[in-house]
Amino acid sequence: MPEMTSVEKAVMAAFEHDRGINLHRHPIRLEFDIIMGALILEGEVENIIAKKRAFDIASQVEGIQGVMDHLTVAPSERRGDGATRDSLIQELLQEPALLLCTIRAHNKGSMETLREATEMSDNVIEVFVNEGIIQLNGVVPSLSHKRLAGVLAWWTPGCRDVINGMRVTPPEADNDDEIADALRLVLEKDPLIHADQIGIRVKNRIVTLTGLVGNKEEKKMAELDAWYLLGVNKVVNNIDTRH
Repeated sequence: MPEMTSVEKAVMAAFEHDRGINLHRHPIRLEFDIIMGALILEGEVENIIAKKRAFDIASQVEGIQGVMDHLTVAPSERRGDGATRDSLIQELLQEPALLLCTIRAHNKGSMETLREATEMSDNVIEVFVNEGIIQLNGVVPSLSHKRLAGVLAWWTPGCRDVINGMRVTPPEADNDDEIADALRLVLEKDPLIHADQIGIRVKNRIVTLTGLVGNKEEKKMAELDAWYLLGVNKVVNNIDTRH
């Protein structure tokens, strides 16, 4: 094994000191291109918090010009791609906000249409699953639709990462209020969370959660949901618990 560069050593040291990253249970592999200043992160981490924290920490280390995040997340359960795809398709088909979207899935080398939009619409969601990595392509009518579909993908058993490549047509300008509205919608849809007990504040893409929930698990789930949301740069979890 080649000796680590000074940059790689600095990144690893920063990872070791971060409470959200457990290198002993979930090792992260680094590959640094000295000439390009590019760092590649590889491995399977505990959850999306560790994935996002690792990217953010590495991006701030001196000498690194860019970070390529190839980290995946340990899934809630190990499943084949077919089962993961079918579960996500069912959620997309049942989601009322996506009724005007045609739903298609890549299956055995071809694209299968599961639902054709009943009204004249160019909105379409295309699902690809490869080794637990879910990719969403197509066109949706708003950033909220794009964010919601992305979270539904993250919630899918077997999911290890989500690549949300859907376009919004017509294009929308993103802002903190849009992120807050989308997160409120997501929390209301999460059956494990009492959304009415949680306050949301978003500033410069940093989400702050407040409120009082029943236990630490619900507090953690609310934070995960915030991290699942596209465009969120940081989550500050100030939720209190009764137990």
